[in-house]
Amino acid sequence: MRLIPLLAAFALFTSAAQAFETKATHAWVYDMTTNTVLLDKEGTVSVPPASMSKLMTIEMLFEALQEGRVQMDTTFGVSAKAMSFTAMGGSTMYLQETDRPTVEELIKGMVVNSGNDACTVVAEGLEGSEEEFARKMTERAQALGLTASTFANSSGWPDPGQRMSMKDLGLLAVHLITAYPELYPVFSETEYNYKDRAPANANNRNPILGVVSGADGLKTGHTQEAGYGMVGSVLQGERRIVFAFNGLTSEKERAEEAERIANWAFRQFALKTVVKAGTEVTQADVFLGAAPKVGLAAAEDLQLLIPAGAGKEIAAEVIYTGPLEAPVAKGTKVAQLVIRRPELPDQTVDLLTTADVAPAGFVDRMFVALTQLRSQYGI
Repeated sequence: MRLIPLLAAFALFTSAAQAFETKATHAWVYDMTTNTVLLDKEGTVSVPPASMSKLMTIEMLFEALQEGRVQMDTTFGVSAKAMSFTAMGGSTMYLQETDRPTVEELIKGMVVNSGNDACTVVAEGLEGSEEEFARKMTERAQALGLTASTFANSSGWPDPGQRMSMKDLGLLAVHLITAYPELYPVFSETEYNYKDRAPANANNRNPILGVVSGADGLKTGHTQEAGYGMVGSVLQGERRIVFAFNGLTSEKERAEEAERIANWAFRQFALKTVVKAGTEVTQADVFLGAAPKVGLAAAEDLQLLIPAGAGKEIAAEVIYTGPLEAPVAKGTKVAQLVIRRPELPDQTVDLLTTADVAPAGFVDRMFVALTQLRSQYGI
């Protein structure tokens, strides 16, 4: 394996972004555009997710819509169990047993009103019972790679079996955004009042909608055990960030922290194209080739988040096993470009050969062999 340092190849200078200290007990911040984790504070720890776990119930209903098992105008019945959430004082869309809400109405009830009753209606409507639905939720979470998530109910009502990590919540948000682009806009709706029953509960609790430019989702949560938490997403220009946190002490503190996280993620990092596809970045040695070297170019554009400020150079190097043995075909993947940034994960991009290199002619091969003999044996 050979390393070719490329410090001089990039006119980019950086220092670590301003350190961010969150008040949350658990937090995870992710840049979707570059697949970069910007912050991980106990982000993989399973904790009570409160109403943020409703995102998994929404995922189950979105999947049913996508597969054609239900349509937007499909209606579900309302059980006494679902209706009981209104009396218990939790978040509700104020359903009654005589109601037959549509899937579209239930989605808005879950997203905008955070309705526990709506979640129970969906659970019973899709799987017959909330217990079976919770089991399917856990199975679905595992299939999506949400390894720190288990579910005991559809609403996030406190239960020892109801656990998610902030990373899992963030990854679930990424999935909802990418898998259901036609359904995702519901998360930016600011008001929904089912049958004009509860104007006091009609407003979306997401504190950054209309406050932070580009904020368009996703879900807040609160229980005494979990504290105040939130899963959020913001799209500005080419960049989208997703974040999840919990453990705050008030709605005000949650709103302030959500805005702080969004501002930090966009203002302390800039998106730059550091390598263009097809641009030669270095050359690799070729053994017994008609040419002694061959160019190496990036297979695709490489966009990176560059921390704000100026200081250390970005460290960049090419890693390959060489010298390459002729013949070499143009477009062959033979190396990787690795770029290292302060405080951020390494980024890699494949490098392809830029030309064909035929084997050397007889005279050139004999000359190389003679040179090696002289070097090895002193001939």
